[in-house]
Amino acid sequence: MAVNSINDIWSAVCEECKAQISEIAFDTFFKYLKPESVSGEEFVLSASNDYIKGMIQSVYKDIINDAIEKVMGIKIPAKFIVADDEEKIKKAEEECEGLTFESFFTFDNFVVGSTNRFAHAASLAVAENPNIVYNPLTIYGPSGVGKTHLMLAIKNHIKKKFPFKNVLFVRGEDFTNQLIKSLHEGKLGMGTIDDFRNKYRNVDVLMIDDIHFIAGKESTQEEFFNTFNALYQNNKQIIVTLDRPLKEIKTLDERIKGRLAAGLPADITLPDFETRVGIINRKAQQYDIELDENLVFYIAEKIKSNTRQIEGVMTKLNALIKIENKKPNISIVQSFIKDIINDTENAPISVEKIISEVARSYNVSESDILSNKRSANLVLARKVAMYITREITDLSYKTIGESFGKDHTTVLYGVQTIEKFLQDKPYEKELIEDIIKNLKSST
Repeated sequence: MAVNSINDIWSAVCEECKAQISEIAFDTFFKYLKPESVSGEEFVLSASNDYIKGMIQSVYKDIINDAIEKVMGIKIPAKFIVADDEEKIKKAEEECEGLTFESFFTFDNFVVGSTNRFAHAASLAVAENPNIVYNPLTIYGPSGVGKTHLMLAIKNHIKKKFPFKNVLFVRGEDFTNQLIKSLHEGKLGMGTIDDFRNKYRNVDVLMIDDIHFIAGKESTQEEFFNTFNALYQNNKQIIVTLDRPLKEIKTLDERIKGRLAAGLPADITLPDFETRVGIINRKAQQYDIELDENLVFYIAEKIKSNTRQIEGVMTKLNALIKIENKKPNISIVQSFIKDIINDTENAPISVEKIISEVARSYNVSESDILSNKRSANLVLARKVAMYITREITDLSYKTIGESFGKDHTTVLYGVQTIEKFLQDKPYEKELIEDIIKNLKSST
């Protein structure tokens, strides 16, 4: 589940605890606990009185600690205080202000290896001296190799070292959606395009994750180009990530490519065996579990393409050891690896996701693609969405038609039309190829 605030985290922890205790016990004690703060050192909970605090500490502390670890993925001990201790609560609230899961991505818990050493060094240099050493910084590499971790580590380091700086982190997809919304509302006289520009052009550090999502979207690219120029001319730091080299994103504006190429490109490739071993050992240390060296090597040998898969296996092993009190063996690890790889690599791309990405690329609404409107741009976007669905899913023409509210012959005609259309339309072909790459990257 996605959790973004301390209350979300505590709700998830409570759900984990409910599986370990009776409903009566939960209603008697846990309802009188309130989350106050969370950091890398402790999770502070206030009890309504000394009796509740004493009972929780003596009977339920280990259950709560295990639940926190399971929800957050790292070992953070619970600390209990009494609610009327106003000074402690005030301090805890100050420490917790603005904290999200992003706060837990640091340079300290990033495992450095031969495949990411340069990107790590460049990121740390920028975090130490934003807009002085490398501007813009472009980090690129396939999904699951640690690009976002480095981005958030930079953000957290800058916020800690330069608390007065305004640092903005956003995904490329969200940047596009926010721009579309502001343009739409601006046409209604609400002037929100000015709010959008003020938000992005009055920062000290702009970080856009997965900026390849703006490729082919003309209005979004134009806005980013102007935002880039405004920030760069004012000596503000710009950092972006991509899932592939700039030259491979065919429909990214050449002006944007030129601006990014003038800075420092830093690539991250798939982690080598030694780095994967380091990641596994680091996760085991966070979970405070011991793994036989042979199991560590086996996991590192079998999972080669995505560090998120390693983390998924380690999370399952942690639950097995802590909750079920079992010792992992090779057959258990094999089944976990099989489950994780199937879950992550075979996840189908939904028709809804395809329609959403096509709509953004062609600057139309998703509802219009699914409508019967016949303007030239809408008809093209609708046929492109059908064509891409046929290309990257196993759905039949009949099933695709049902998703679009059309019959199978309409889908067949649309797919054939696009196939012929692309034969002498190189830009459209590149745009569709980029859309497909973005869809596959996002899964």
